[in-house]
Amino acid sequence: MTALRTLLLLMLALPAWAADQEAEISRFLGETFGQPPAAETLWLVGDLQPAVRGILEHDYPAARVRYWRSGTRTAWVLDEIGKEMPITVGIAIDKGAVERVKVLVYRESRGWEVKSPSFTAQFFGSKLDSGKKLDKQIDGISGATLSVRALSRLTRLALLLDRHVSAGGKP
Repeated sequence: MTALRTLLLLMLALPAWAADQEAEISRFLGETFGQPPAAETLWLVGDLQPAVRGILEHDYPAARVRYWRSGTRTAWVLDEIGKEMPITVGIAIDKGAVERVKVLVYRESRGWEVKSPSFTAQFFGSKLDSGKKLDKQIDGISGATLSVRALSRLTRLALLLDRHVSAGGKP
């Protein structure tokens, strides 16, 4: 009975989450670009699919992702499960390095500390090394281990996808 009640409450909350998410995405894009460019779409197919799987340790839940590009800067809005719920994160990349990471919608009951600018600032300047890992050490947060891992994976994914589109779609 408890699981059914939880599911029902989540279903009732979805419209509010969707509205909050769109508002947060718009705010993030405005802060990143000023006047946001039109969204583009990247299909996660071919050689890109196993590369994405290698970073996330599972398939991305969608077949395509939206991104925004202006000059050398790209912005990505990606989702990853923390412990039980999706975390929506905005990641701005410029010239192959992380410019900004911002948690747009946090749905978990614990681990909210990953939303803190002092935590997300650790990602600034990060790049992918040859093993598709971040070239900087990201300090964890006690009690938020799964959320920290989710943000780290999404940042690595955004860097990989940025590299892909910057190379003209080549893996």
